[in-house]
Amino acid sequence: MTARHPEPPTARFPAVPGLAYGGDYNPEQWPVATQIEDVELMQQAGVNLVSVGIFSWAMLEPREGEHDFGWLDAVLDRLHAGGIRVALATATASPPPWLTRHHPEILPELADGTVLGQGGRQAYAVSSPVFRDYALRMTRVMAERYGQHPAVALWHVDNELGCHVPHDYSENAAVAFRRWLEARYGTVEALDAAWGTAFWSQRYDSFDEVLPPRAAPTYANPTQQLDFARFSSDELLTHYRALRDVLREVTPHIPTTTNLMLSTGTKWMDYFSWAGDLDVVANDHYLRARDPEGHVELSFSADLTRGVAGGAPWILMEHSTSAVNWQPRNRTKAPGEMLRNSLAHVARGADAVMFFQWRQSAAGAEKYHSAMLPHAGTDTDVWRNTVALGDALRRLDPVKGSRVRADVALVFDYPAWWGAELDSHPTQDLRYADAVMAWYRQLWHRGVTVDVVPAGADLTGYRLVVVPTLYSVTDDAAERVAAAARSGASVLVTYFSGIVDEHDHVRLGGYPGAFRDLLGVRTEEFWPLDAGERLALDDGTTGGLWSEKTHLTGAEAVRTYAGGALDGLPAVTRHGVGSGAAWYVGTRLDDDAASRLTDALLTEAGVAPTVDALPAGVEVVRRHAAGPVDDAAAAFLFVLNHTAQDVTVPVTGVDLLTGGRAEGEVRVPAHGVAVVQEG
Repeated sequence: MTARHPEPPTARFPAVPGLAYGGDYNPEQWPVATQIEDVELMQQAGVNLVSVGIFSWAMLEPREGEHDFGWLDAVLDRLHAGGIRVALATATASPPPWLTRHHPEILPELADGTVLGQGGRQAYAVSSPVFRDYALRMTRVMAERYGQHPAVALWHVDNELGCHVPHDYSENAAVAFRRWLEARYGTVEALDAAWGTAFWSQRYDSFDEVLPPRAAPTYANPTQQLDFARFSSDELLTHYRALRDVLREVTPHIPTTTNLMLSTGTKWMDYFSWAGDLDVVANDHYLRARDPEGHVELSFSADLTRGVAGGAPWILMEHSTSAVNWQPRNRTKAPGEMLRNSLAHVARGADAVMFFQWRQSAAGAEKYHSAMLPHAGTDTDVWRNTVALGDALRRLDPVKGSRVRADVALVFDYPAWWGAELDSHPTQDLRYADAVMAWYRQLWHRGVTVDVVPAGADLTGYRLVVVPTLYSVTDDAAERVAAAARSGASVLVTYFSGIVDEHDHVRLGGYPGAFRDLLGVRTEEFWPLDAGERLALDDGTTGGLWSEKTHLTGAEAVRTYAGGALDGLPAVTRHGVGSGAAWYVGTRLDDDAASRLTDALLTEAGVAPTVDALPAGVEVVRRHAAGPVDDAAAAFLFVLNHTAQDVTVPVTGVDLLTGGRAEGEVRVPAHGVAVVQEG
């Protein structure tokens, strides 16, 4: 069997001493005197890597074919003289006004035909051959001019691809979509079969008749919607590859990447399918101020990034020193939060900590977004935090290159996310990310480290496998889950999983389709619940959002519904499989029920927390240097205290941040961090 997604290559990390530290640097916004001061302050803060040129196209090519490189030459020379390496961008993230004026056909369109114009950023249709030609030309110019510059350590291709326009419905996109479909299906007859076009008289006689799923009188064909989502993700990746290939041709000695946006808030790029094309995985992450447990979502996103990176060290390309500018209410970070956020990423595999941005802008849409050097200057808490973080990262040099190990895998799948939230479903209240985070939070609060892996991943060696709401699944991916159970793992599958194949065709014979035999249950009918409605379970806990009319076909009932139309029917089941077990949860359990089940699963699977008796609100993760699994001296225990009280955690070794030795325990102050090299 082969995994659906390619394995990431061995990471080619930018050559910087120790852990990388820095952020986006936009010197074109500032006079030369300020640029000179910037290098001096970067040295003071310990910065060793900055991203340059991301939004510089209009400055580097003010008119078509006329280039002005003098200012960038000086910037790179100045950074090199200061010992600071550069992640140099292709400068293609926003086309200059002259380009959109002369070629308005490159602009993207929404599903309703609205054209998105110049004035923000990313004002281009990724499928536009005209834009692609200009972007390739600019990329080659950058590579040829700066490919041998000693400051350049990494190519930063475009920027946050798909951030604002994940789907383009223009005629350029329609042409590319048809080409993608023909490559996927070969014949229009195969497309008709996959899309179920016998329904609603949608049969196609030619690929030329196919359009993107633009605004329509009612629900668009669901498989058409799914394929357009796949195409859109692939098309953005194709754009990255095209620019990347130019860079590899001209400068094969310099690694390339682009900044992904791995989080529960970014839905439309299947980043597992991108991994094999990145020399090193880079991610941007921002806390949602409305989430009181944003630090848990941060940890999930970091684990997801590590999963995309195949376990290799990765780059935190952007996060914020304090508030952002783009949420309804932009909360300032509390004391200690910047350090904790940064080291939480490092704990989970990042070997670089970078921010948007170095110096806070005086003008433009992001002028209220925090930076390493704020509007108020160096006599500020933010600047002092910036310097303190640089010092902390220098002290953590021994951590570089070490890796995280986990006994638990959580299966996360972008096409399942897209499919689960399509229209015309049993309920529109189901949110895939919520289903995933419900189980991740249970494990996080117990101090259990989790690998986030794609559907179809090799699950060999994991003791516990969590499969939340895997709505669509291939036969191969379903078999890998079953194989894990047969080999001794405890497997948890939750509601609305295994329902359809990759074409969004229902797997007939009863739900949960692909997992029916594994789980030893058969559901004859979904029973979605009204908003706020709860169903009682036989142990006094409740379920919400979803329920099912389920029957046992080999499994045993662990929890049943108590009262109502489903009285006595199973809500939670367990089925012995090989030397392992497969559990099914047919409703969204309340916190008490989910907590009890998590404890039972961990006990059955023999999974222990990283540290026993962990205080509530304290995060612990261990990174391991290369060497024997049981070599404690090569392990680094990160302890992040998210509470307002001092805590003690059992560990012996040297706290790299303070230089002090912990004999049996380390005391971590309220809102503080410790990183102990064990031994």
